[in-house]
Amino acid sequence: MSRRRIVVAGLGDSGLLTAIRLAGRHDVVGISTKPALVSGQELGVRLARPEEWAQNYWIPFDRFHGLDRVRTVHAMLTSVDLGARTVFAATGDGSQLAEPYDTLIVSTGVSNGFWRQPVLQSNADVAADLRAAHQTLARARTAIVIGGGAAAVSSAANLAMTWPDLRVGLYFPGERALTQHPPRVWDRIRRRLSELRVALHPGHRAVIPDGFTCDRITAEPVRWSSGQSPASADAVVWAIGRVRPNTDWLPAEILDEHGFVRVTPHLQVLNHPNVFAVGDVAATDPLRSSARNRADRLVAHNVHAGMSGRALRTYRPPRHRWGSVLGVQPDGLEVFGPSGHAFRFPAWSIERVLQPWIVRRGIYRGVRHNRPFTSAEPNLQEGPIA
Repeated sequence: MSRRRIVVAGLGDSGLLTAIRLAGRHDVVGISTKPALVSGQELGVRLARPEEWAQNYWIPFDRFHGLDRVRTVHAMLTSVDLGARTVFAATGDGSQLAEPYDTLIVSTGVSNGFWRQPVLQSNADVAADLRAAHQTLARARTAIVIGGGAAAVSSAANLAMTWPDLRVGLYFPGERALTQHPPRVWDRIRRRLSELRVALHPGHRAVIPDGFTCDRITAEPVRWSSGQSPASADAVVWAIGRVRPNTDWLPAEILDEHGFVRVTPHLQVLNHPNVFAVGDVAATDPLRSSARNRADRLVAHNVHAGMSGRALRTYRPPRHRWGSVLGVQPDGLEVFGPSGHAFRFPAWSIERVLQPWIVRRGIYRGVRHNRPFTSAEPNLQEGPIA
């Protein structure tokens, strides 16, 4: 099989892993709005303990052994010509780029609150965002977290754990939070929130101010369409799951009514067998679960299989979300399986086994150790962290 030119559009969690799996056999170009992996995972730890979060979720591309043979381009995607098999992008200085491809992998993800925005950023910009959000919460005496998903629940728990004197309230629209997880997950997490003295407010559906995109921490009173009196706090974290696919650069013909990329069960874009989509941007199922179920392996297999005429594999989404909810805690990491049953990595195993062997070597296929920061690398020490 001859080497092909593959463009991976978006180097978040799913795109980076897909690029690593394809790099050995093909000429791979990865286009990213960030100069590093800036994961959308573990919002609660990101807000409460940003240095700890950065160690594992903000990693320069040149630290990944698997990207050594990938040419990474720091640019914003602007359009694609599917007939001419070329993507177009713009760099920070306004230069226009054209990247031809034999195969295109769309993994541009979604926008979701202030922590996942598709803007062109330097590492200094990312650091400034981390510091600003953390400092806002560190100065607060009261905080409201709005939303019923894992990002909201994790934020409420980690804020309460990091600042015991901070009065934290979690407001969510249903009778319980974590409705996309098996019920036993919420039962267990609710007990933990109670231990942390997080005030739970079910049945609260927030009114979204006109033009507000949940892209910042606010301090204005929150009004409820569900009829309750307005609530106020020094800091309001909006984690309501109002995701917007980053697909403005794609033609409408390959998108569904919500702007997500329509795909076959093989994760190929409909009517375009040389284009695949993976991650939150792909309309695989209501949970868009390929982002959390290592579908990078399936995409890489199907790219190779399609080139050689072999059978393609089918993506089978799970019924429920699974994985960590609260992130790493002082007593370890609790992970929930698809059935809702939990298993725990003890605290000692996180930096001795989980991160170095399972994540960095097993999943990422090798990550170089931290080196002293250069001007182009992540550095949270440029400003104070409370």
